[in-house]
Amino acid sequence: MTDAAERALRVAEDAVHDYAPGDERPLLDHAALVGVYGTAVAGLTLLVRRRGRPLPERIPAADVVLLSVATHRLSRLLTKDTVTAPFRAPFTKFKGAGAPGEVNEEPRDQPPAKHAVGELVSCPFCMAQWVGTAFLFGYLLAPRATRAAASLFTMVSASDVLQYAYTALDQAAEG
Repeated sequence: MTDAAERALRVAEDAVHDYAPGDERPLLDHAALVGVYGTAVAGLTLLVRRRGRPLPERIPAADVVLLSVATHRLSRLLTKDTVTAPFRAPFTKFKGAGAPGEVNEEPRDQPPAKHAVGELVSCPFCMAQWVGTAFLFGYLLAPRATRAAASLFTMVSASDVLQYAYTALDQAAEG
């Protein structure tokens, strides 16, 4: 390794260590996840370009709303749903019950890579970036199929709202 490379590595290690002294954060593992995300986006961008079809100048507002609601619902399903907990379990620990049909989890501490993935798979806000990216590229590559899939998650989201409204009305009638 050259002197310049060794110095750059020391600077990077110091920056990671000094980021949160006493509360070690898996920054290098977060960087790896960002690298995976960036690589996926680059690969999908190349795929879209090779297809040769012109990109839409803009996405119609109705499709943006559809994809946004679907992104919200799928992100929550992946990060909070009781039924998807077995997929998160290698990276998370159960903390307690959450909203109806959901659980609250926290990332496992060790190793740092598990902790970093645990943060991603237990955070609907973090997962939304990945899910939204998938919906966007799905829309660019196969708009009809993506609209159909997004419609499903949007319907489930609307159903959730109606379930909460029904419960609130029922409780108000009893109380």
